[in-house]
Order: sequence, then C-alpha cells, then structure tokens
Amino acid sequence: MTKRSVFIVSDATGNTAERVVAAALKQFDASSVVAETFSHVRREQLIRDIIERAAGQEALVVHTMVDAAQRATIQQLCAEAGVKEVDLIGRLVAELAVLTSHEARMEPGGLHEVDDEYYRRIEAVEFAVRNDDGQHPRNLRKADIVLVGISRTSKTPLSTYLAQRGYKVANVPLVLGIELPAELKKIDSVRIFGLAIDPDALFRIRQARLQTLGMPADTAYGMRDHIDKEMEYARQVFDAHPDWPVIDVTDKAIEETAAELLALRKQRLR
Repeated sequence: MTKRSVFIVSDATGNTAERVVAAALKQFDASSVVAETFSHVRREQLIRDIIERAAGQEALVVHTMVDAAQRATIQQLCAEAGVKEVDLIGRLVAELAVLTSHEARMEPGGLHEVDDEYYRRIEAVEFAVRNDDGQHPRNLRKADIVLVGISRTSKTPLSTYLAQRGYKVANVPLVLGIELPAELKKIDSVRIFGLAIDPDALFRIRQARLQTLGMPADTAYGMRDHIDKEMEYARQVFDAHPDWPVIDVTDKAIEETAAELLALRKQRLR
C-alpha cells in the first residue's frame, strides 16, 4: 500500500495540530498515512522549502500559523504548486475576532505550556537553522548530531525533523573541490553520520529541482556524469572515515531515516 503524507506546519510546536490530525486519522486506516511535523516555522524560505517537498510527495499541508501574512504565504505557495492545504486556525481566529469585537494578539504558541522541554526544542530548532548547509563550522563541536552528504540527500529536512525532537543538528555538504571543514576532524566521530542515496533517485530529484527553479535540465548540477563524480567523492570521504555510519536515504520518509539514525546513535553511545 502506497503511503500518503500529511505535512503539519506550525509557527509554534505543532502539538495542537498533531492532536487534531491524529484524531481525524482515527476515522481512517492511519497506517496508510505518514504525518510529519514542521514546528517553529517562521521564515519564508523554510515555508517555501516545505511546500516544495509537499509538492514532490503530493502531501496534504495542514497548518496552524497565527500570523496572517504567513498563512497567506502558505496558501499562495500551495495554490501555485497544486498542493492541497487546510488552515486549522485562520477561520476560527477571524470568527472569534468578530464575536468578541477584538483583534487577535497574534502570539504563536499561545496554547503551549512553557517548560524546559519547550525551550530545549526551540533552542535546537534555532541551532539547526543557524548551522544548516555548513554554516559556522565552529559550532560543530556544540552539535549532538552532524550530518554529512552531497546535495539533496535530505540533510536540511532531516536536521529540522531531529531538531523538533530536541537534538542540536548541524549538516555539512560534500562539494567537489572543497575540503571538509577542519572542525569536523576535532569532534567525536560518534556524533557524525553520512547520508547516501541511489544515483538514479538523485538524478530524478535534481532534475525536478531544476525544473522547479526554471533552470535548464543540462545544468551540471543535474547531469548524470556530474552526479556520478559527486557520488564517487562521497564514497571516498566515507571510506576515509569508516567510523561514520552511512545511512541510505533512497525512497525513505524523513521519519524512517531519523528512526534509523537515532537507533544507531543509541547503540554508539552505549
């Protein structure tokens, strides 16, 4: 049975939306649906990345964005990408504003009980955003998990997913002709994980990405010979670091990859 995806997008923790979606799924065969939560989504670029993924997976987007401008952005991007979306809060807030004759305070996460876990997750998400795609290598020593892989091996979405569970995650891209940051050699290898993908799958993903960006299909980024060179470079890096577990992300949902990674991490930390 083909699994279908529901993307839950929230400017806070997403807990409220998760409960609503879970309650609705009880009316169906929930085993055929995979729900993925994106919490603390407040940057337009992150919204764009999520909708792009949703389009690729033909996912349903369920969102609880308090900010009207962000709701409008999601609705517009979904309409442009042909993605179905459900706004769980916009209509309710509007009707309550009429009922009470007051404007909403527009405070994300107003239903969430503030506690240590909440702040830990916020800090982890902020860390993942700051340290995405090799930014600020000096922070690698602060990461709980470091992901290493070539472009389009799910580094960013996996970082975001793990961060939502409280892990500080940094990711480092493997780029032809560019050496790995020296800081990577200074941290405990138990925290480092490589990401690999089937070349045919990567070719399809990159071609789709180029089409989305309106770029020529023969751009080097999406050419098979260039991909093969990148794959060979990645193999050389991983062979040179046999203590890094390498996870194949081909055709896996983010939560599947995360579960495999966390299981490996647990074993390595024993």
